[in-house]
Amino acid sequence: MNTDKQKSLLLVEDDPNFGMVLKSFLEIKKFKVTLCDDGNEAITIAKSKPFDLFILDVMLPNKDGFTIAKELKEEQIIAPFIFLTARAMKEDKMKGYQLGALDYLVKPFDPDILYLKIQALLHKEQSAISVEKITTFEIGNFQLDTLKQVLIINSQEIHLTHKESELLRMLIEHKENVLLRTKALSEIWGDDNYFTTKSMDVYITKLRKHLKKDKENSIEILNIHGKGFRLLI
Repeated sequence: MNTDKQKSLLLVEDDPNFGMVLKSFLEIKKFKVTLCDDGNEAITIAKSKPFDLFILDVMLPNKDGFTIAKELKEEQIIAPFIFLTARAMKEDKMKGYQLGALDYLVKPFDPDILYLKIQALLHKEQSAISVEKITTFEIGNFQLDTLKQVLIINSQEIHLTHKESELLRMLIEHKENVLLRTKALSEIWGDDNYFTTKSMDVYITKLRKHLKKDKENSIEILNIHGKGFRLLI
C-alpha cells in the first residue's frame, strides 16, 4: 500500500457516465483515481503500479469483477477491494466476500457512504501495516526481535519462548508506565486466573535474569503491588 498522503484508487466501471461522476466525486475527496472500463485493461493497469484500493464493478466486458479479484490475488497484487454492482442476489454477495472483498455495495448507493467505507477500510489497512512493521525493539544494549523471538546483546542471541517475547514486548511498549497484570494475562495467556498469574510471575523472573546481562545499564522490572509491572532503566 502507498504511504503517500493522497491514496491511489483503481476504479473499474463500464458505465461511462456513472464512472466519470464517481471518479470526479472521489477526486474531490482528495483521492487519486484511475478509471478503466474493461476487465483485461484493469489487470494490466493493476500490474503497472501500486494502488491502495480497488473498486470493482462486477458486470464488465471481457472479465467480470469476480475474475479480476481472483487474478489479482493469483498475481500477488495485494490491496483491499470493494465490489460495486447491481447484482443483489445473496449468492453474488457471498461469492464476493469469499473472494476477499471488504465490502459489497449494491447500486444505486449514496457516494458519501462509499467514501466513508473507503476511509474506514484504508485506515484499518494502514493501522494493520503499522503494527506489523514494529517487530524490533531496543532497551539498553538489548535488541528484541519478536519475529525470531530472540533478545540480542553484544552479538549474543538469547532465545525466548513466545510468552517471554510477548511479555517483554509489552513491558517495553509500556516503558516507565505500569503494564497492568490483567492486560498482559488477557492478551498473552487469554485468562487471568490463579494459575496463569503464577505462570506470569515465573516469566517475569526469567526476564529479570536475562536483563541482568546488560552490565552497562540497570534494567529493572518493578512489581507494582496490586496492579502489575513497570520496566525501568
